[in-house]
Amino acid sequence: MKVLLVGGSGHVGTFITPYLREVHDLRVLDLAEPRHDGVEFVKGSVTDTGAIKEAVSDVDTFVWLVMQSPQGGSVTDQDEKVIRENYTVNNMGLHLFLWTGWNEGLRNGVYTSTMSVHYRIRRWYQSEEEIPLDTPSAYGLSKGLGELICRYFARHFDMNLAALRITGPRTREQWIDYRSAEHEDDPSGAPPLHVTDEQDLANAYLRAVDFVQIGHGSFEPFFIAGDEDGVEHNLTKAERVLGWKPMTHLKVEVPKIRRK
Repeated sequence: MKVLLVGGSGHVGTFITPYLREVHDLRVLDLAEPRHDGVEFVKGSVTDTGAIKEAVSDVDTFVWLVMQSPQGGSVTDQDEKVIRENYTVNNMGLHLFLWTGWNEGLRNGVYTSTMSVHYRIRRWYQSEEEIPLDTPSAYGLSKGLGELICRYFARHFDMNLAALRITGPRTREQWIDYRSAEHEDDPSGAPPLHVTDEQDLANAYLRAVDFVQIGHGSFEPFFIAGDEDGVEHNLTKAERVLGWKPMTHLKVEVPKIRRK
């Protein structure tokens, strides 16, 4: 398939591109050029409908990777920059992209959400449907509203969409470093993250891209975390529906997440 990576030149888009490129033809919509060869590029913003129309032409699906001013899911700190940037890309930009894409024939895709849509002082996330979107952070709030926008397009425009509530995306080197260290709860009370390795995350996107090709008019969220033992995140839905679970720990020897 031809897959559009919206915001694909950012941190997550850059490290998942090599894995997705092995399976699909890729195009990136971003203000910055992608760092990998062999990827088509459309320069533009998600608030520019002209750039969106060009980017969605002849693609089969999309992965939304746009991010600005990220925050954890346990803080209320915010300023005008955080508020403006998050609502501009996560809400207005997303709505414009889905509306423009739908008018151009785009019917399915994957939205990158975050576990920060939840209040992150919890020690257990039972299921995607049971845990409320109760974050105190402006970033998490706008990402949760983004999920509602996706639900709106599934309900009223028959789009088939999935949201990956990702956790601590890391390159392989960053993942090893984080897992090899001991961590304290942060001052807000949030526990250390079950960070997700680049290859595990790329595999989650690949499975989600396949998932949204089946059916129509549906929105499904999934927890995605490098929590192989299910200590905090119940990953049953991702494993049962997407056929995904973290696997990098089986080939790279690293300690489990440790608290000081």
